[in-house]
Amino acid sequence: MNRYLKEQVFPIVLTVFTFLALSVIFYFLIQLLNLLPSKEKIVPEVRVQDVLIGLTIYLKTSVDFAIFIGNLMHSNPGWKKRISIETGTAAGNAAGTFVILVIWNFFREVPVLMVIMIIIASLVLLKMAQESLEEFLVHKENYQRLHMPVSFLEKQLEFLNRFTKPFLGLALPDISITSIKVMGFVGLAIFSFSVPFILGLDDFAGYIPLFSIVNVYGFAVGVFLGHMLLNISLFLSPEVTVKIVRAPLILVLGGLAFVGIALWGFWEVLQIIQQTH
Repeated sequence: MNRYLKEQVFPIVLTVFTFLALSVIFYFLIQLLNLLPSKEKIVPEVRVQDVLIGLTIYLKTSVDFAIFIGNLMHSNPGWKKRISIETGTAAGNAAGTFVILVIWNFFREVPVLMVIMIIIASLVLLKMAQESLEEFLVHKENYQRLHMPVSFLEKQLEFLNRFTKPFLGLALPDISITSIKVMGFVGLAIFSFSVPFILGLDDFAGYIPLFSIVNVYGFAVGVFLGHMLLNISLFLSPEVTVKIVRAPLILVLGGLAFVGIALWGFWEVLQIIQQTH
């Protein structure tokens, strides 16, 4: 019983505690941002719909993270290293989220900078959409009726992303999530922090167009909640969790959702330009 508590119950309880702690810390960080002069303050309230949107979208974008943390757990077994992975990845994801929020908070005061940021965010989403559809076409051969329309859309996105890839490659660097070695507790915590930090910058940056219709704090809480659930699921069964997030229909629906949010972002850009003239 003591071994079960130490190796399974304790890490899961710690994951829940980390989620609650990060949500509280994020609340106070938003309060600090609100002390700065700005036209609109961020309201730190939690609405169910905003949390669900953040949760749903985060779980859809978690394919790369699921693979990363699954490999990390496989290469570094044991409950102590599990704790290091939990806290490191959660902190890294939250830090990346907050950095994007700070940038957005300052840029929205300057229409030109806000336009640039939304355009970059929308292009990130188109890149993520192509990757999602590409994954479906390469690995999922049982949905032949979907292959033709999905393939057509994927080719259009590939054509567009070919021109933006050099720039986005500089703005959002990729980190290898497959070559992972055995590390000590501290080194593992640092590495666990660094990769989700970059992935958090990438994913959360793409959601900026949504910030005009959802509450930012509630959305972020949903992202943290999604991270917690993914962490617990990966601990209980890494193979099944990775399989779920890479399910064929989820890949297609996620790709379409990314395209839709990107188009919304371009619409937001047009609205900002019209308001400034």
